[in-house]
Amino acid sequence: MSRANISEVLIRNAEYNYAALRPIIFEIMDSLAGDRIQSNSRVVIKPNLLAPASPEKAIVTHPLVVKAAVEYVLNKGAIPQISDSPAVGSFEKILKESGIKSALKGMDVEYREFKESVIVDVGEPFKKIEIASDTINADFIINLPKLKTHTQMLLTLGIKNLFGCVVGLKKPEWHVRAGVDREMFARLLVKIYQAVKPSLTVIDGVLAMEGQGPGKGGIPKKIGVIIGSRDTVAVDIVICRMLGINADDLLTNRIAKEQRLAPDEIIYDGALPDIKDFRFPEITPVVFGPQRLHGFMRRHLVQRPECDDSLCKLCGECWNYCPAAAITHKRKKLHFDYDKCIRCYCCIEVCPHGALHTYETLTGKFTRRIFKR
Repeated sequence: MSRANISEVLIRNAEYNYAALRPIIFEIMDSLAGDRIQSNSRVVIKPNLLAPASPEKAIVTHPLVVKAAVEYVLNKGAIPQISDSPAVGSFEKILKESGIKSALKGMDVEYREFKESVIVDVGEPFKKIEIASDTINADFIINLPKLKTHTQMLLTLGIKNLFGCVVGLKKPEWHVRAGVDREMFARLLVKIYQAVKPSLTVIDGVLAMEGQGPGKGGIPKKIGVIIGSRDTVAVDIVICRMLGINADDLLTNRIAKEQRLAPDEIIYDGALPDIKDFRFPEITPVVFGPQRLHGFMRRHLVQRPECDDSLCKLCGECWNYCPAAAITHKRKKLHFDYDKCIRCYCCIEVCPHGALHTYETLTGKFTRRIFKR
């Protein structure tokens, strides 16, 4: 009889008070890392640095969580390196506006944007993927995601946070390759997770994000937890349970289970909150019904990105980042080519003004309900 695959997940109530937060992070790190972080080893700390935003927006990993992780690594005599490849805005600007640079002032830490890649063969169907060389060459990787919603993938947790290990414009290229297929994109995320192999994952769920995340369209929501494990999949499963949804509703969890990457059993260390009023983003099928109608549906019926012209500043972030080149600007307004649009919602994710949101026409809602019968 094969031995059961059991993972432990640590759950701690927390708030953003460093005197109280530091011992919590240190306890979690001690339990998960122990003597695994060696003196003089290079430790890559990967927070969620999506875009320039202050901590109260709940868009990036809170600076005090990052500070506690850095301090722990320094106490081990190791070399901490904070890295990510942001979707929008300069790496330096995000470090400043997030409060991370200020919180870590005087600490011996290296800030290093992911820029160089190595090719990793992850097998079918993607074969070779370019991953940040800093993660592949690190002695130890601490994955520090933010608990947030995601308009394409439902939630952005431990596995999704590692998409930031794909460098720069390679990210929108992969959106195009995965196309409109959310399941295919979830498979890609799981492959990246397997390639990066984070040593531990600690999720900042003190101030989470609900609604139309993960950018400025989301709404901060206080949950008050820090959740960690050596097993990233286990963390993501536990958070789904905490939020009252089936773990398989998060596609990366379902794919991980299919790939036998999920634990057979999860042991809780700490009490898991029961969050009943968490608001998820509305996610609808990209296409549905007879294939001959899919082109018409993509243009007129299915959920799509739309712009609030009163908030749009025509800054160019959306059309510069759009992997499908589906956004143009005419007569001082955005224009979407919904034939080209792959519904990755990168535009919503990177908009610095919260001007973009998802929208499903009344005709689309009615038609989808008919086909569901």
